[in-house]
Amino acid sequence: MSDIALATPDYWNEACKYLARRDRVMKRLIPQFGDACLQSRGDAFTTLARSIVGQQISVKAAQTVWDRFVKLPRKMTPASVLKLKVDDMREAGLSARKIEYLVDLALHFDSGAIHVDAWREMPDEDIITELVGIRGIGRWTAEMFLIFHLMRPNVLPLDDVGLLSGISKNYFSGDPVSRSDAREVAVAWTPFCSVGTWYIWRSLDPLPVEY
Repeated sequence: MSDIALATPDYWNEACKYLARRDRVMKRLIPQFGDACLQSRGDAFTTLARSIVGQQISVKAAQTVWDRFVKLPRKMTPASVLKLKVDDMREAGLSARKIEYLVDLALHFDSGAIHVDAWREMPDEDIITELVGIRGIGRWTAEMFLIFHLMRPNVLPLDDVGLLSGISKNYFSGDPVSRSDAREVAVAWTPFCSVGTWYIWRSLDPLPVEY
C-alpha cells in the first residue's frame, strides 16, 4: 500500500475558505491543522477489504490481521482472494464471518455485480445502495468509502459517533446531540459536508484517519 501515491481533493482549499466564511467553529478549527487534509490511497477493493478486516476490533489489532492477510494472495485482487484457502485466512486471524464477507466482496467485484468504473459519475446514494448490497458493508462503511476513497465533497455520516461527539463538543458545549441537531449544524457546511466532518474529527483526534 505504501507505494501508492496519496491523492488530495482538488476542492479542498475552496471548501476551507467557504466553511470559514459560513461557520464560526470552522473558522476557528481549520487554521489549527495547517496543510493537513483528506487523502485517498489504494484501490476500491483493497479499501473495502481493509474496512471489513477492521470491523469491531482495535486499530492496532486490525493492522496486525491485515498485515498477515495481505501476504496470502499473490496480489490483492478479487480473483486472487477467491482462490485463498479458508484455513489460511483463519490462521491470519480472520473470523469465519469476516471470511464470508471478504469472499462476498470479492465475488461482487469479480462478477461485475457492482459498477466500479461508473462510480465516478454516479450519485452518492446510488453508490451507497450498491455497497450495502455486499455482506458486511453497512451505510457507515459505505459513507467512509465515499469520503476517503472517492473523496466525495458532501457526505454527512450521521451514524458516525465521532461526528456527533465532535458536534456536541464544538457547538453544544458538550450537551448530547441528535442526528437532526447534526443535520442542522451541517446546513452551513453544504456542499462541503465531508470537509466539515473531517475537521470535526480532527478536533477530537488531531491525527488524520486513513482508510
